[in-house]
Amino acid sequence: MAEHSLKAEETAAQLAAFRGRIIALAFIAVLITFLTTWPGPLFPYGLLLLFLVNGFAAYRIALAPWGRPWHQYAFVSIDTALLTFTLLYPNPLLPIDLPVQFNLRNGAFIYFFVILAGLAYVYRPQLVLWGGVSAAVFWSIGIYLIMQQPGSFWQDLEYNDFNAFLKIYASPTFVDIGVRVQEVVVFLIVSGLLALTVSRARAIAMRQANLAQERANLARYFPSQTADLLASQTDPFSTPREHNAAVLFADLVSFTAWSQKRSPTETIALLRDVHRLLAEIVFRNGGTLDKFVGDGLMATFGTPRPGDRDASSALSTAFQLVDGYEAWSTTSKNRDMPKLSVGVHYGPIVMGDIGTDDRLEFAVLGDTVNVASRLESATRELGCRCLLSQELVTAAEAEDINGIETYRDRLDKRTAIALRGRSGEISVVIVK
Repeated sequence: MAEHSLKAEETAAQLAAFRGRIIALAFIAVLITFLTTWPGPLFPYGLLLLFLVNGFAAYRIALAPWGRPWHQYAFVSIDTALLTFTLLYPNPLLPIDLPVQFNLRNGAFIYFFVILAGLAYVYRPQLVLWGGVSAAVFWSIGIYLIMQQPGSFWQDLEYNDFNAFLKIYASPTFVDIGVRVQEVVVFLIVSGLLALTVSRARAIAMRQANLAQERANLARYFPSQTADLLASQTDPFSTPREHNAAVLFADLVSFTAWSQKRSPTETIALLRDVHRLLAEIVFRNGGTLDKFVGDGLMATFGTPRPGDRDASSALSTAFQLVDGYEAWSTTSKNRDMPKLSVGVHYGPIVMGDIGTDDRLEFAVLGDTVNVASRLESATRELGCRCLLSQELVTAAEAEDINGIETYRDRLDKRTAIALRGRSGEISVVIVK
């Protein structure tokens, strides 16, 4: 997944590099216009257009599904070869017919750094190195061909004799080999250093992509603000904590009987749709998806940290789950669906890691969890869709009395029931 994210970044970088190339070529065109006697600029204008076409082709092929990594290396080689030709081949439109060796006097080699800077955009250190080596090779070939031209000479300069030095250096066909070697060596050094920088940037980008994926994984279980909190901490659940929270269980009634009449494909498709619907409602109300339990789920409100509206949020979620599922299940596509039952309780929970060092699991435990689960099961006995504990309703009223008024007329009646496996009775509110 991180590699996929980095690929998307590389694609965006390709576009940024192409846009940067357009801007750079535009500035170079303006520079040539002012520094070259007319009609001399027309020749480099044509070469600049070739650079633009090559950059556009590299960008389009990078996006194409049939594009291969070696294509980008080929385009870099074309760039460096074309730039070498541009810098060393005499401009035929200049009014002065200068010898080819004289092109080495204008310090034009610095334009290679523009290409190198563009390669740094795409997060590929190998491509940067290839650009450095490719430029060094083509430039060296160009220098070699110039040295083979009639009149070229490259003898050592006489630094002890000024007149002799000036005579040699002033000759238009003199090739200063020392400077040419320095150009290539320095360019290769810069290429290596830039490749290291790009490699470091790529590693950071990969780490950020991994962190983003980890946060996305957390967001599948927790609200976004909670996911941000957990992503910024190390071992956030290593120390068990106890506080009040709301626990909600939802389950499909008679799902086993329903699934016996359906194919496995239909059954899985239904579960996916139901889980998606229920999870969206839980997250919308700031709940934490603790786990999917077969054809149902367990959600908590107030984990990993308690909030100001945990009980009222859980109460609202319960109504939205019942109403949302009923609306979905009564559509023409989803007729004859199992009924949904919901149970919610509010009280103290214990939260922390359980398992081994090799396999840990975030867990919410305690009597509150057991009661919520039993309330969901008790809906079948009472013939209702949703049971709320009195503790939940009381806590929701304390948090937001105006909010609960929205559902007041749907709180059918209060009663006390005994829950399976638990001594005594608990006061509950039946939801219409």
